[in-house]
Amino acid sequence: MIHPDYQYDSRVIPAAIEIIRLGICDFIMGSRIRTRREALAGGMPPWKYVANRCLTLAENVALGQNLGDFHSGFRAYRREVLETIPYARNSNDFVFDSEFLAQAVHFGFKLGDIPVPVRYFDEASSINFRRSVTYGLATLNVLAKFWAKKVGIWRSPLFDAV
Repeated sequence: MIHPDYQYDSRVIPAAIEIIRLGICDFIMGSRIRTRREALAGGMPPWKYVANRCLTLAENVALGQNLGDFHSGFRAYRREVLETIPYARNSNDFVFDSEFLAQAVHFGFKLGDIPVPVRYFDEASSINFRRSVTYGLATLNVLAKFWAKKVGIWRSPLFDAV
């Protein structure tokens, strides 16, 4: 899956597929952020960089992962991931991706990431500041649902098997 905004370099697809084929990971994400300097020099707006870093840190801690960029639009999945995760229950908005990641962790899939070069330009990102705040809050809500399910105090259909 690559977001259709021409931001992500598709030449990295074979590397992502090979990691999956070798059984190293079930789910690969492209990380846009190898270094702060590179991300900002590439055109990532500073407010998006800070928001991405904060949300990614929260997600890594909450989900027990070590990914560089939870909000990448470059993803590759093993077929079993798509057959297992009840993604039809997910939002039809930007938070779908956060829900999918939490579900992948819940169902025990191995996640990983690889660096992927990106380009930023006005047409490459349709999410403005207001929508970003809404997305960030919705992502934190997904983490709360994940933990509520994990500790057994609330049941969410997002984490029920198909």
